Amino acid sequence: MAVFKIDLSTATVFVATAPEPKMVNKKTGERATDRDTGAGLSTVGLLVSDEGEGNLYQVTVPETGLQEGLVPGTPVSVVGLKARDWENEFNGQKRHGIAFRAVAISAGA
Repeated sequence: MAVFKIDLSTATVFVATAPEPKMVNKKTGERATDRDTGAGLSTVGLLVSDEGEGNLYQVTVPETGLQEGLVPGTPVSVVGLKARDWENEFNGQKRHGIAFRAVAISAGA
């Protein structure tokens, strides 16, 4: 699958939803981890506003890249934001979408 870097140099970015642990299995409570480092992963909702358009992205970030105190409305800087397309089949139904991943998110724009 293709991976694309996202340029946020002209965008304003705010936290829309606070970081939450990303789960592999909600029933068992198994948390998703980074394959390379083993760090726990979290998901953060970000509102990205650029050129008069706003979009909401759910971004996965290793917990080592999250600054404390990221609450809704906080302006943030995002390091290493990338988008990757995905596709899978579950119970005979094909699903597809775009996953967003960042290296780090910190307060302050």
